[in-house]
Amino acid sequence: MLNVKDIVVHYGGVEAVKGISFDVEAGSITTLVGANGAGKSTCLRAISGLVPLTSGEIWFEGKKIDGMAPEKIVRLGISHIPEGKRLFLEMSVFDNLMTGAFLRKDKDGIERDLERIYEYFPLLRRARQRQALSLSGGEQQMLALGRGLMSNPKLLLLDEPSLGLSPVLTQEVAHIIERIADEGFSILLIEQNASLALKLASKGYVLETGRVALEGDTKQLQDNEHVKKVYLGI
Repeated sequence: MLNVKDIVVHYGGVEAVKGISFDVEAGSITTLVGANGAGKSTCLRAISGLVPLTSGEIWFEGKKIDGMAPEKIVRLGISHIPEGKRLFLEMSVFDNLMTGAFLRKDKDGIERDLERIYEYFPLLRRARQRQALSLSGGEQQMLALGRGLMSNPKLLLLDEPSLGLSPVLTQEVAHIIERIADEGFSILLIEQNASLALKLASKGYVLETGRVALEGDTKQLQDNEHVKKVYLGI
């Protein structure tokens, strides 16, 4: 579904991504694991068209998308849920959700997806007329997930969905991610919580200083001595 081929990305004079390649298969959860500064978020920004490539290629469903405008990439079926939620805090929960459907014209489909999101997150239905700033951190993360799903994506790019959440809320968000994947969505997940990421995903890539250091089945990565020591604290 998604093929990232030897991409290089610079921020100013700094080479943040140094020739990274990875794939995401349809209907799967794939994770990028690594420390801060490893290049994980930069990869997502490159896929969604927010930063240009210095070199390399990005293909989605057989179409080359690097160099495309972000809104065209969204239309193709890629939704990016960034770190930090980036909600419109003064707007209502409902209006935040509807911004996710801004590029859509299918009213029936929008209503269907809105109802599905309310089923995922019943609290968003109850709070739909409240301002987003009145929600707790966990509730705001659920709203960010819901808004991303309102574009009716084929591929979700999730950047640190558990950041700042309590252990209980982290598990709740994890269950939602699993449910979304079970319903056929493909997910590319970035998580500082490597243990959680490797449990959710079927395939993983370990990024270190802008390069892929390890890759493979997540069960194999969980058994890797380097991963256990550096990322899992074992």
